[in-house]
Amino acid sequence: MFSEYREVTRLAVKDAIGFPAITLLASMTGFGSLVHESGLPLTMAMAATAGIWGLPGQLTLVEMHVAGASAFFVILAVALANARFLPMVVSFMPLMRSRATRTGWMFLLVQMLSINSWAAGLRRFPQIAPELRQRYYIVFASICMVAGLIGTMVGFVGVGLMPRSIALGLIFMNPLFFAVLLAGVHSRTASVALLVGAPMGMLFHLIAPDLDLLLTGAFGGTLAFWISRRRPESEAAS
Repeated sequence: MFSEYREVTRLAVKDAIGFPAITLLASMTGFGSLVHESGLPLTMAMAATAGIWGLPGQLTLVEMHVAGASAFFVILAVALANARFLPMVVSFMPLMRSRATRTGWMFLLVQMLSINSWAAGLRRFPQIAPELRQRYYIVFASICMVAGLIGTMVGFVGVGLMPRSIALGLIFMNPLFFAVLLAGVHSRTASVALLVGAPMGMLFHLIAPDLDLLLTGAFGGTLAFWISRRRPESEAAS
C-alpha cells in the first residue's frame, strides 16, 4: 500500500507541476497586480485567493469593494460568480468519498477544488483506485493553491516591473488552460459542452456583453446537455 500511495503522489506532483501550476501562478499574478492597482492591501489579495479560490469571484470582490458596494451585495455577487462550483462539487466529490471519509473532512476538500483539479481528477480517477483518489487530489490541489498564492504575492509586489496590460492579461491564462485541459478529458459530454460553449460565448458577448457568461452557461449548457442525451438515442436507433 505504501508503494501505491507513493506512486499516486508522484503522479499528482507530475500532473500539477507544469501547465496547471504555471497557468495558476500567471493568472494569479494578474489578480495580484489588479488588487495593487485598486489600492487594496496584500492581505486582502492573499485572503481572496485562499478563501474564494476562483478568479471570477475574486475579480468580483475587488471590483465591487472598490465601487463601495455593501458587504451583503459583495458576498451575493461573489457567490453568484462562483456558482459554477456547485455542479462541479456534486459531480466530483462522490468520486473520492469512501465509507471512512468524515463529512467535515469533505468540506475542507471542497474548499481546495478548482477547475484545474476538477478536470485533472476526471481525467486521472479512472486509472486510480478509489481509496487512493483523495491522495492524488490533495497533492494536486495543494500544489495548485500554493502556486496561486505565490502568483498573487508576486503580482502584488512586482506590479511595477511589468506593463499593466501584460499584468492584467495574465488573468486569462487560467481559463485558456482549462479549455485545453477539458478538451483532453475523455468525456463526450465535456467535449460537446466545449464545442457548443465556445462559439456561443463569442456570440453572446457581441449581443449582451454584460450578461454573456450567464447566457452562455444557461443556453450553451442546456443545448450541450440536450445533444449529449440525444446522441445515445440516435446511435441506439441506428
